Amino acid sequence: MSIVVMLGAQWGDEGKGKLVDYWSAEADVVVRFQGGNNAGHTLVVNGEQTIFHLVPSGALNPGAVCVIGNGVVVDPVVLIEEIDKLKAKGMMDDDSRLIISDRASLIMPYHKTQDHAGEKKKGKAAIGTTGRGIGPTYSDKIARSGIRMHHLRDEKRLRARLQSVLEEKNLLLTKVYGEEAQDLDALVEEFMGYAARLMPYVGNAGKYISDAARSGKKVLFEGAQGALLDIDHGTYPFVTSSNTTAGAACTGTGVGPCLIDRVVGITKAYTTRVGGGPFPTELEDEVGQRLQKVGAEYGATTGRPRRCGWWDGLAASYTARLNGLTDLAVTKLDVLTGIDPIKICVAYEIEGKRLEDFPPDLIELEAARPVYEELPGWTEDITGARSMADLPGNAVKYVKRMEEVAGAPVSMVSVGQDREQTIVIKAPF
Repeated sequence: MSIVVMLGAQWGDEGKGKLVDYWSAEADVVVRFQGGNNAGHTLVVNGEQTIFHLVPSGALNPGAVCVIGNGVVVDPVVLIEEIDKLKAKGMMDDDSRLIISDRASLIMPYHKTQDHAGEKKKGKAAIGTTGRGIGPTYSDKIARSGIRMHHLRDEKRLRARLQSVLEEKNLLLTKVYGEEAQDLDALVEEFMGYAARLMPYVGNAGKYISDAARSGKKVLFEGAQGALLDIDHGTYPFVTSSNTTAGAACTGTGVGPCLIDRVVGITKAYTTRVGGGPFPTELEDEVGQRLQKVGAEYGATTGRPRRCGWWDGLAASYTARLNGLTDLAVTKLDVLTGIDPIKICVAYEIEGKRLEDFPPDLIELEAARPVYEELPGWTEDITGARSMADLPGNAVKYVKRMEEVAGAPVSMVSVGQDREQTIVIKAPF
């Protein structure tokens, strides 16, 4: 059996989609285990761009089965649109290639209303959500008042479930947020319409994945967002609403931890983040602007510009420990071409005290000043490199220093957007 987990080792947007797509060519099953359509994976294959929000990136591999686990929150509108777009491109023609967990939670219209109204009410204290209803859906899940995929199997059960939920939800919408109440009959009719499209895909995802792994199939787990956005271990409260770390691969699918063989953390050669929150290595100068422009740092889901900065090695060592990383995959190394010197953050300094562990407190993190090492840059075009021997010496030294600081060996390096612009040092399977 072989299960490999690939996840973001920063604040998301690390280029997970490309590497997952690259290795899904060898995978029999590709699994999404958390998050929702608040994240997008952008893939470029033969010059054609495809953006995924809910369907795993393995959809581009005609031989792979794509699984949406119970840890994912599903907006049926977005999912149906995504399936239709993939079918229009000649992908996902075989419906047996997509399995949606019957335990996955549904994003309801009132979740989106609540998300937008909640952010507006917070004013300057807003954390910068995507407004897709992700947080309120996870909140209802934990409060045991959520709607799950299996509720769509029977109209009477869906109606009964919604009736009990809407009484409290409409009070919140009308009395706290000043929004309109939502109608039970309209919601039931709307979601039974979605059921007609989605129920053929719904099943016991955890059993399918476990059986596949035990039978010797190659299974690739695909994370969304990044480890520093984890609800428990990230830069709280500027985090997402799910667990984005390796442990969620188990809880978000129903697969036991002993079935997992490797955990690959994906990191850019520099650092970015979207929205608010502390960012110790952020660059608000010409170098930061260059990284944003050359790296095309704009969100696949929202189009928001990403904040850019030097690679944060302290954060990388933290996420390596947190996830038990067996490997590190470096993306966008080519974006650093022409910058000299290049800096790496190896520690933080707070009020004159050197800190070598990632702090949990937001105030401490905002006060942190990065301690940098400088490395020489390179000017050679590296987009055609297909082995470490093809890279300039200074680029090799930079990658080696990254793995030393993070404490995990680098097994892959991406030197361009296209699938083939990848250096493989050690294959995951």
